[in-house]
Amino acid sequence: MALLSDQQLRQLCRGGALERQLLKLRGQARLVVEVGLQPEEAALLLYAGIATGKGLAEASPQQLLTQLGRLERSLLGMAPPRVDAATLRRWIHQAQTAPGRPWN
Repeated sequence: MALLSDQQLRQLCRGGALERQLLKLRGQARLVVEVGLQPEEAALLLYAGIATGKGLAEASPQQLLTQLGRLERSLLGMAPPRVDAATLRRWIHQAQTAPGRPWN
């Protein structure tokens, strides 16, 4: 899934909502494969606007923490945040040092 092109995904689903779901799933799979994140971590980043290892590698930890905080509050209310600054810095470092990064 992570290696499929946009054209291949379009051929699989022929447009519509399924196409959007497959594009999101591919983004999640790429973060898992390229960066080594867990699927739930990749999904959280995807919905916060980070869809690629390159995007994560170039992200500002503070800005991403703010984005994720907003996302978590919208989904979970005022529950304590599940992602902290140290975790984000670790994810960003993983993206920056991932072996075989295709964006270098």
